[in-house]
Amino acid sequence: MATNKDLLNRRTNAVPRGVATSTPVFADRAENAEIWDVEGKRYVDFAGGIAVLNVGHRHPKVMDAVKKQLDRFTHTAFQVSAYEPYIELAEKLNARAPFSGDAKTIFFTTGGEATENAVKIARAATGRNGVIAFCGGFHGRTLLASALTGKVLPYKAPFGTLPGEVYHIPFPDGHDITVEDSLKMLNFLFAADISPNNVAAIIIEPVQGEGGFRVAPTALLKHLRAICDQHGIKLIADEVQSGFARTGKLFGIEHSGVEPDLVCIAKSLAGGFPLSGVIGRAELMDSVPPGGLGGTYAGAPLGCAAGLAVLNIIEEEKLLDRANSMGERLKARIAGWHKRTDMLPVSMPRGLGAMVAFDILERHEGVEQRKGFGSKLCARACEKGLILLACGVQGATIRILTPLTASDELVDEGLDIIEQILLEEAKA
Repeated sequence: MATNKDLLNRRTNAVPRGVATSTPVFADRAENAEIWDVEGKRYVDFAGGIAVLNVGHRHPKVMDAVKKQLDRFTHTAFQVSAYEPYIELAEKLNARAPFSGDAKTIFFTTGGEATENAVKIARAATGRNGVIAFCGGFHGRTLLASALTGKVLPYKAPFGTLPGEVYHIPFPDGHDITVEDSLKMLNFLFAADISPNNVAAIIIEPVQGEGGFRVAPTALLKHLRAICDQHGIKLIADEVQSGFARTGKLFGIEHSGVEPDLVCIAKSLAGGFPLSGVIGRAELMDSVPPGGLGGTYAGAPLGCAAGLAVLNIIEEEKLLDRANSMGERLKARIAGWHKRTDMLPVSMPRGLGAMVAFDILERHEGVEQRKGFGSKLCARACEKGLILLACGVQGATIRILTPLTASDELVDEGLDIIEQILLEEAKA
């Protein structure tokens, strides 16, 4: 059997460096919130495939649904021969849409497809081109999605001219930038660069993912909703990372009570199978003529079968409640670390539900982040048997995305590893 080192050498020779891998671990098998590598070493999974596995690795009900679909057919292309799982999943999501009125849903394959198609729909509905996004936001790696993403390195720098008429304003960070600052910059943008009457959409993550798990303040979302209503702009909620029970609601924006016009979904929608989509107000969704939307693999039968199972699991296993109780457990532990002076300084926790993160700081009782330290801590965690991810504009944020189906004992095991590293690094 190949070793991790063998496979890493083969990967280096066969796969371009542009697709990065955060650990030197090659998975052999996984169950719920645990992974075993090709050498048989066990890891606690605090990454969840980057927020894809809210219901855990290989949930029995997901596997059963996919196996049953495999026995029927795997592909027809929905544009050629449609199938019931696509329609049934759309119906269930329409019923759970985080806005009033009739909804319709279309499926794709990746999160980047979801955000791009939401913009396409908004442009078709309004006849406008402009799109406003936020600094620190992440909306995908395709060209338009990269333009929407509010971070130059590594998502924009090498790729030349990106699609135009995309504008960015600062996101409130809880320290230097307030809601008022963000709105002031939006008004500057309207005065200097683009009239609000030429803006098709404003896109925002209810909780920034790659940007550091920063929660969009309710006041900001309410102001954006009012501005959109005033000027005929469509509000897009990018729920790719925050959706499907991670925050303690099916969609993160539900915490604010603000209703978007379009919702981008992906990641944990299908429990590990590639599926994404856009849920939108029916009249918006129907603004695109036949043939304007779709994709060869969009809404694939296996993904739709998995998505139906995921929605049932969330309800039957009460994962909204589980996300909230898990989040309380995570936040209590991190808050305890924040008070201690015998370990590396960390911030207070932030996030919604079980979408929780904290920053590694330069000093106790400070706010300056230890730039780039997140990747070092995650590498140490991997050595000790924990898969962990960093994020944030300065690379100093540790995010926790363990499956919601993980036991309290497994969560504590992972937190113990992080605590041990914080203690050891403080003494180094």
